[in-house]
Order: sequence, then structure tokens, then C-alpha cells
Amino acid sequence: MAAFIAKQMVGNQLSAVKGAVGGDGGDDGDDKEKAEEEERERQEAIKEAEDRRKEKHRKMEEEREKMRQDIRDKYNIKKKEEIVEAAPQEEPNPLMRKKKTPEELAAEAEQEELDDFTTKLKKRLSDAFKTCPLRNLF
Repeated sequence: MAAFIAKQMVGNQLSAVKGAVGGDGGDDGDDKEKAEEEERERQEAIKEAEDRRKEKHRKMEEEREKMRQDIRDKYNIKKKEEIVEAAPQEEPNPLMRKKKTPEELAAEAEQEELDDFTTKLKKRLSDAFKTCPLRNLF
């Protein structure tokens, strides 16, 4: 433990001496400029690589579509129509569904209460009719 404390004290004093003697104040600006330039170059390289990848995939998809069309022509198969509007109507992810407004929620709750009420009423009426002594008349 004593060695750790001694190392910390000597290390801190050594760092203070290096900072005073070295005078590294001007290098920080150059380092920042270099870092910014390297970051810009890196971002440009990433963008170029992404563009090349997209172009490659676009060409491959064109080749595939040409091959599909050749097969369709060869076997007289009609191309299926793609329904673009049907896809957004489906809700594949329940977490991404449209949230209901408070008015919609209140209307649903009221409808459920009415449905529950009518169900109970029908059951009570049928039970009462079963026990009614006049049921043979109807």
C-alpha cells in the first residue's frame, strides 16, 4: 500500500514537471485539427464504401431480375403484381401500432359495457323464462 501511495505522489510531481518544462500548449490545437481531419476522412471513406455497396447490390438485383424475366419468358409465366399499398396496412410489430386516442378508448370501454350488459340481460331473461309457470303458453 505504501508503494502505491509513493508512486502516486512521485507520478503526480513528475507530470507537473513535464507539463511545465515541455510547454505542450501549442500541440493541443494541432492534435485537435489532425483528429478532426482524420475523422472527416474516415466519414468520407465510410460514405464511399456504403455507396459502392449499394451500387453493387443494385447491379446484382438487376441481374437477378433479368434472369427471372428470362425464366418467365421461357415458360410463359406472368409476373405477379406487387401490392405496395397492402404492406403498410399490415401491422407486423405490435409495438409499432397506431396508438388510440382517449376518445377511442372511452368508446371501446362503453361498447364493452353495453355488450356485457346485453349479455347479462339475455341470460337473466332466459333464466326467468325457464322458471316461469306461463312458459307453456308460448
